[in-house]
Amino acid sequence: MFTIKLLLFIVPLVISSRIDQDNSSFDSLSPEPKSRFAMLDDVKILANGLLQLGHGLKDFVHKTKGQINDIFQKLNIFDQSFYDLSLQTSEIKEEEKELRRTTYKLQVKNEEVKNMSLELNSKLESLLEEKILLQQKVKYLEEQLTNLIQNQPETPEHPEVTSLKTFVEKQDNSIKDLLQTVEDQYKQLNQQHSQIKEIENQLRRTSIQEPTEISLSSKPRAPRTTPFLQLNEIRNVKHDGIPAECTTIYNRGEHTSGMYAIRPSNSQVFHVYCDVVSGSPWTLIQHRIDGSQNFNETWENYKYGFGRLDGEFWLGLEKIYSIVKQSNYVLRIELEDWKDNKHYIEYSFYLGNHETNYTLHLVAITGNVPNAIPENKDLVFSTWDHKAKGHFNCPEGYSGGWWWHDECGENNLNGKYNKPRAKSKPERRRGLSWKSQNGRLYSIKSTKMLIHPTDSESFE
Repeated sequence: MFTIKLLLFIVPLVISSRIDQDNSSFDSLSPEPKSRFAMLDDVKILANGLLQLGHGLKDFVHKTKGQINDIFQKLNIFDQSFYDLSLQTSEIKEEEKELRRTTYKLQVKNEEVKNMSLELNSKLESLLEEKILLQQKVKYLEEQLTNLIQNQPETPEHPEVTSLKTFVEKQDNSIKDLLQTVEDQYKQLNQQHSQIKEIENQLRRTSIQEPTEISLSSKPRAPRTTPFLQLNEIRNVKHDGIPAECTTIYNRGEHTSGMYAIRPSNSQVFHVYCDVVSGSPWTLIQHRIDGSQNFNETWENYKYGFGRLDGEFWLGLEKIYSIVKQSNYVLRIELEDWKDNKHYIEYSFYLGNHETNYTLHLVAITGNVPNAIPENKDLVFSTWDHKAKGHFNCPEGYSGGWWWHDECGENNLNGKYNKPRAKSKPERRRGLSWKSQNGRLYSIKSTKMLIHPTDSESFE
């Protein structure tokens, strides 16, 4: 646009200069010629116009070159994009070829699967036919066997078999008579014992009070070979009107959990906490709820008991033994973790007396938590001041008294009561914990240990 304006400005000047030249040639015929300086002015004007025209053309050329450079750059960009697009197109074509090859392979495999399916169907049909034939043959054989059994004549019994049966029946009758005689004698002994106790009661002038617990010595029993071995000799479970254990209290109509006085056979009177669990009476022998009671006690305290029956307590090994020696018992352990999840496990068990360091032998029965206490092994009770042979470091390393084997495990329910903030491994090891055999560690908030006879009818 600038160039056009410049041309429009210069062209009239050039035309006017040409006209002036014509006029000057025309005027040269006149007698008075023009001044030569007038022609120089025209030349300057023309030169100035040409100079401006050159500048305009130069600017136009520069702008045109810039536009051409921009076009070349855009063309380069387009070429690069086109090249990239061609590469992507090539990759897409390669992928398309690969996809076609894969599709072809899948089609081939699909055909193979179809053929295998047809073969399997045919084989299945043949197997079904064979099955039907076999069923028919079996049915026929069953009918033949039934007819054979029905038509078979009875064979006479061998004389030796008959004599053997007669001998077994005689021995069985003799055993029954002997058992009846023993039971009658035992009833007579119980009656005599009751009469003696009545005479003693008449001689007493004061009511029965709970005496100081005395250590009782008795011969150790042999471990049971099977769980739930029935003891027929324990029948009389009441002495002086005091029940032998919580089952007797429950059977006479006391169905409320609470503290009751009991007197197991050949033992002193002491109080226990009877806990009714799922409609069944259990004797509570240990309870942990808040850490208010220190369980890192001496051997004497673990032997005779400590704590409060309405709070945290340990009933006492001697009292526990006086109860469980009456019959076969089940040990139930109830656990509650810090997320309020409740777990339990039950064992049939045997407990030795003080001469065996109250050896415990367990066999797991049921429960919803993995077992953590070794089964079918003699576990010896130890405390920090009474270390059984081979178990020297367990009470010191784990705190509290507990049943140990040849190595210490993380299942001490009488350990130090730890709050949830105790996170270190030594603290967890010394505290209440239940580490199952699969390696899972349960951090315990509260515990209960309860016992219950397997034969409740013996205590009615």
